[in-house]
Amino acid sequence: MDRIDQWRAFIRVAEMESFTRASVALAWPRATVSLAVRRVEETLGVRLLHRTTRKVRLTPDGECFLQRARALVAEAEELERLFRHPSEEASGRLVVDVPSRVARRLVAPALWQLLERHPRLQVVLGATDRHVDPVAEGVDCIVRFGSLPDSDLVARRLGRVALVNCASPDYLKRHGMPRQVEDLATGHLMVGYVAPHSGREESFEVVEEGQVRNVELSSRVVVNNAENYIACCRAGLGLIQVPRFDVDDLLRGGELVEVLPQYRAEGLEVSLLYPHRRHRAVRIDVFMDWFAAIMAPYFETSSPS
Repeated sequence: MDRIDQWRAFIRVAEMESFTRASVALAWPRATVSLAVRRVEETLGVRLLHRTTRKVRLTPDGECFLQRARALVAEAEELERLFRHPSEEASGRLVVDVPSRVARRLVAPALWQLLERHPRLQVVLGATDRHVDPVAEGVDCIVRFGSLPDSDLVARRLGRVALVNCASPDYLKRHGMPRQVEDLATGHLMVGYVAPHSGREESFEVVEEGQVRNVELSSRVVVNNAENYIACCRAGLGLIQVPRFDVDDLLRGGELVEVLPQYRAEGLEVSLLYPHRRHRAVRIDVFMDWFAAIMAPYFETSSPS
């Protein structure tokens, strides 16, 4: 193992505060990671980490070395990239986190295309709707829908997906088909949704004459993930607002019905998030470009930033 790889191991252990998590993120044996860090300490002649049974913490020397090591590793990676052919295939282990429904409906079915194009690439596909700390959890890239909380992550915004208002046929039999926004006040319900990143229940939003308007609707059930959100709607428990691609098959099959199509909410922003690094690994760029391409047909306007 060369010195740059030893520094990479130290950086990952320091960021994740764990030899075990670092070994998983690097796809190296834990003993290899431990040996690499020990070699760095022996070469420098200082202790870089305080090790306990529960946690790994940086020493003052470790904090100083971490900043320089990050810069040096980034420079080494950039130097290597200068001599790569632009079409070089990506390789190594890529850890991504995607909303559960998007992972199941869009990413997983198309993933073979990415892997066929890059035979030396391994993708670790996480599917969650919760807040993810990419540094602590060793995640390279995160896909998120909606407004973004303030963070130190870099955001690449891809575009907006169209939202539709839906209800089940059974629900509409019991509550009637709303024709105007005012009809929602006659006993209609929504399925409540608590956004994992904010902990707040989302309101029912419509756009009327170009103006965004929040409509007060009661909810008898509140969920915190997309699977249950759609399942509760199919069970007749209330109206929902979801990306069109998420329920296209249910709308075509008659299991759900679009309501108030003239009052759809504003589109939902789609973003790719990744930790700030001066230089990104090729595999991250490859995944982001591939994901942007598979999402493009669903955007209201395909205008990545």
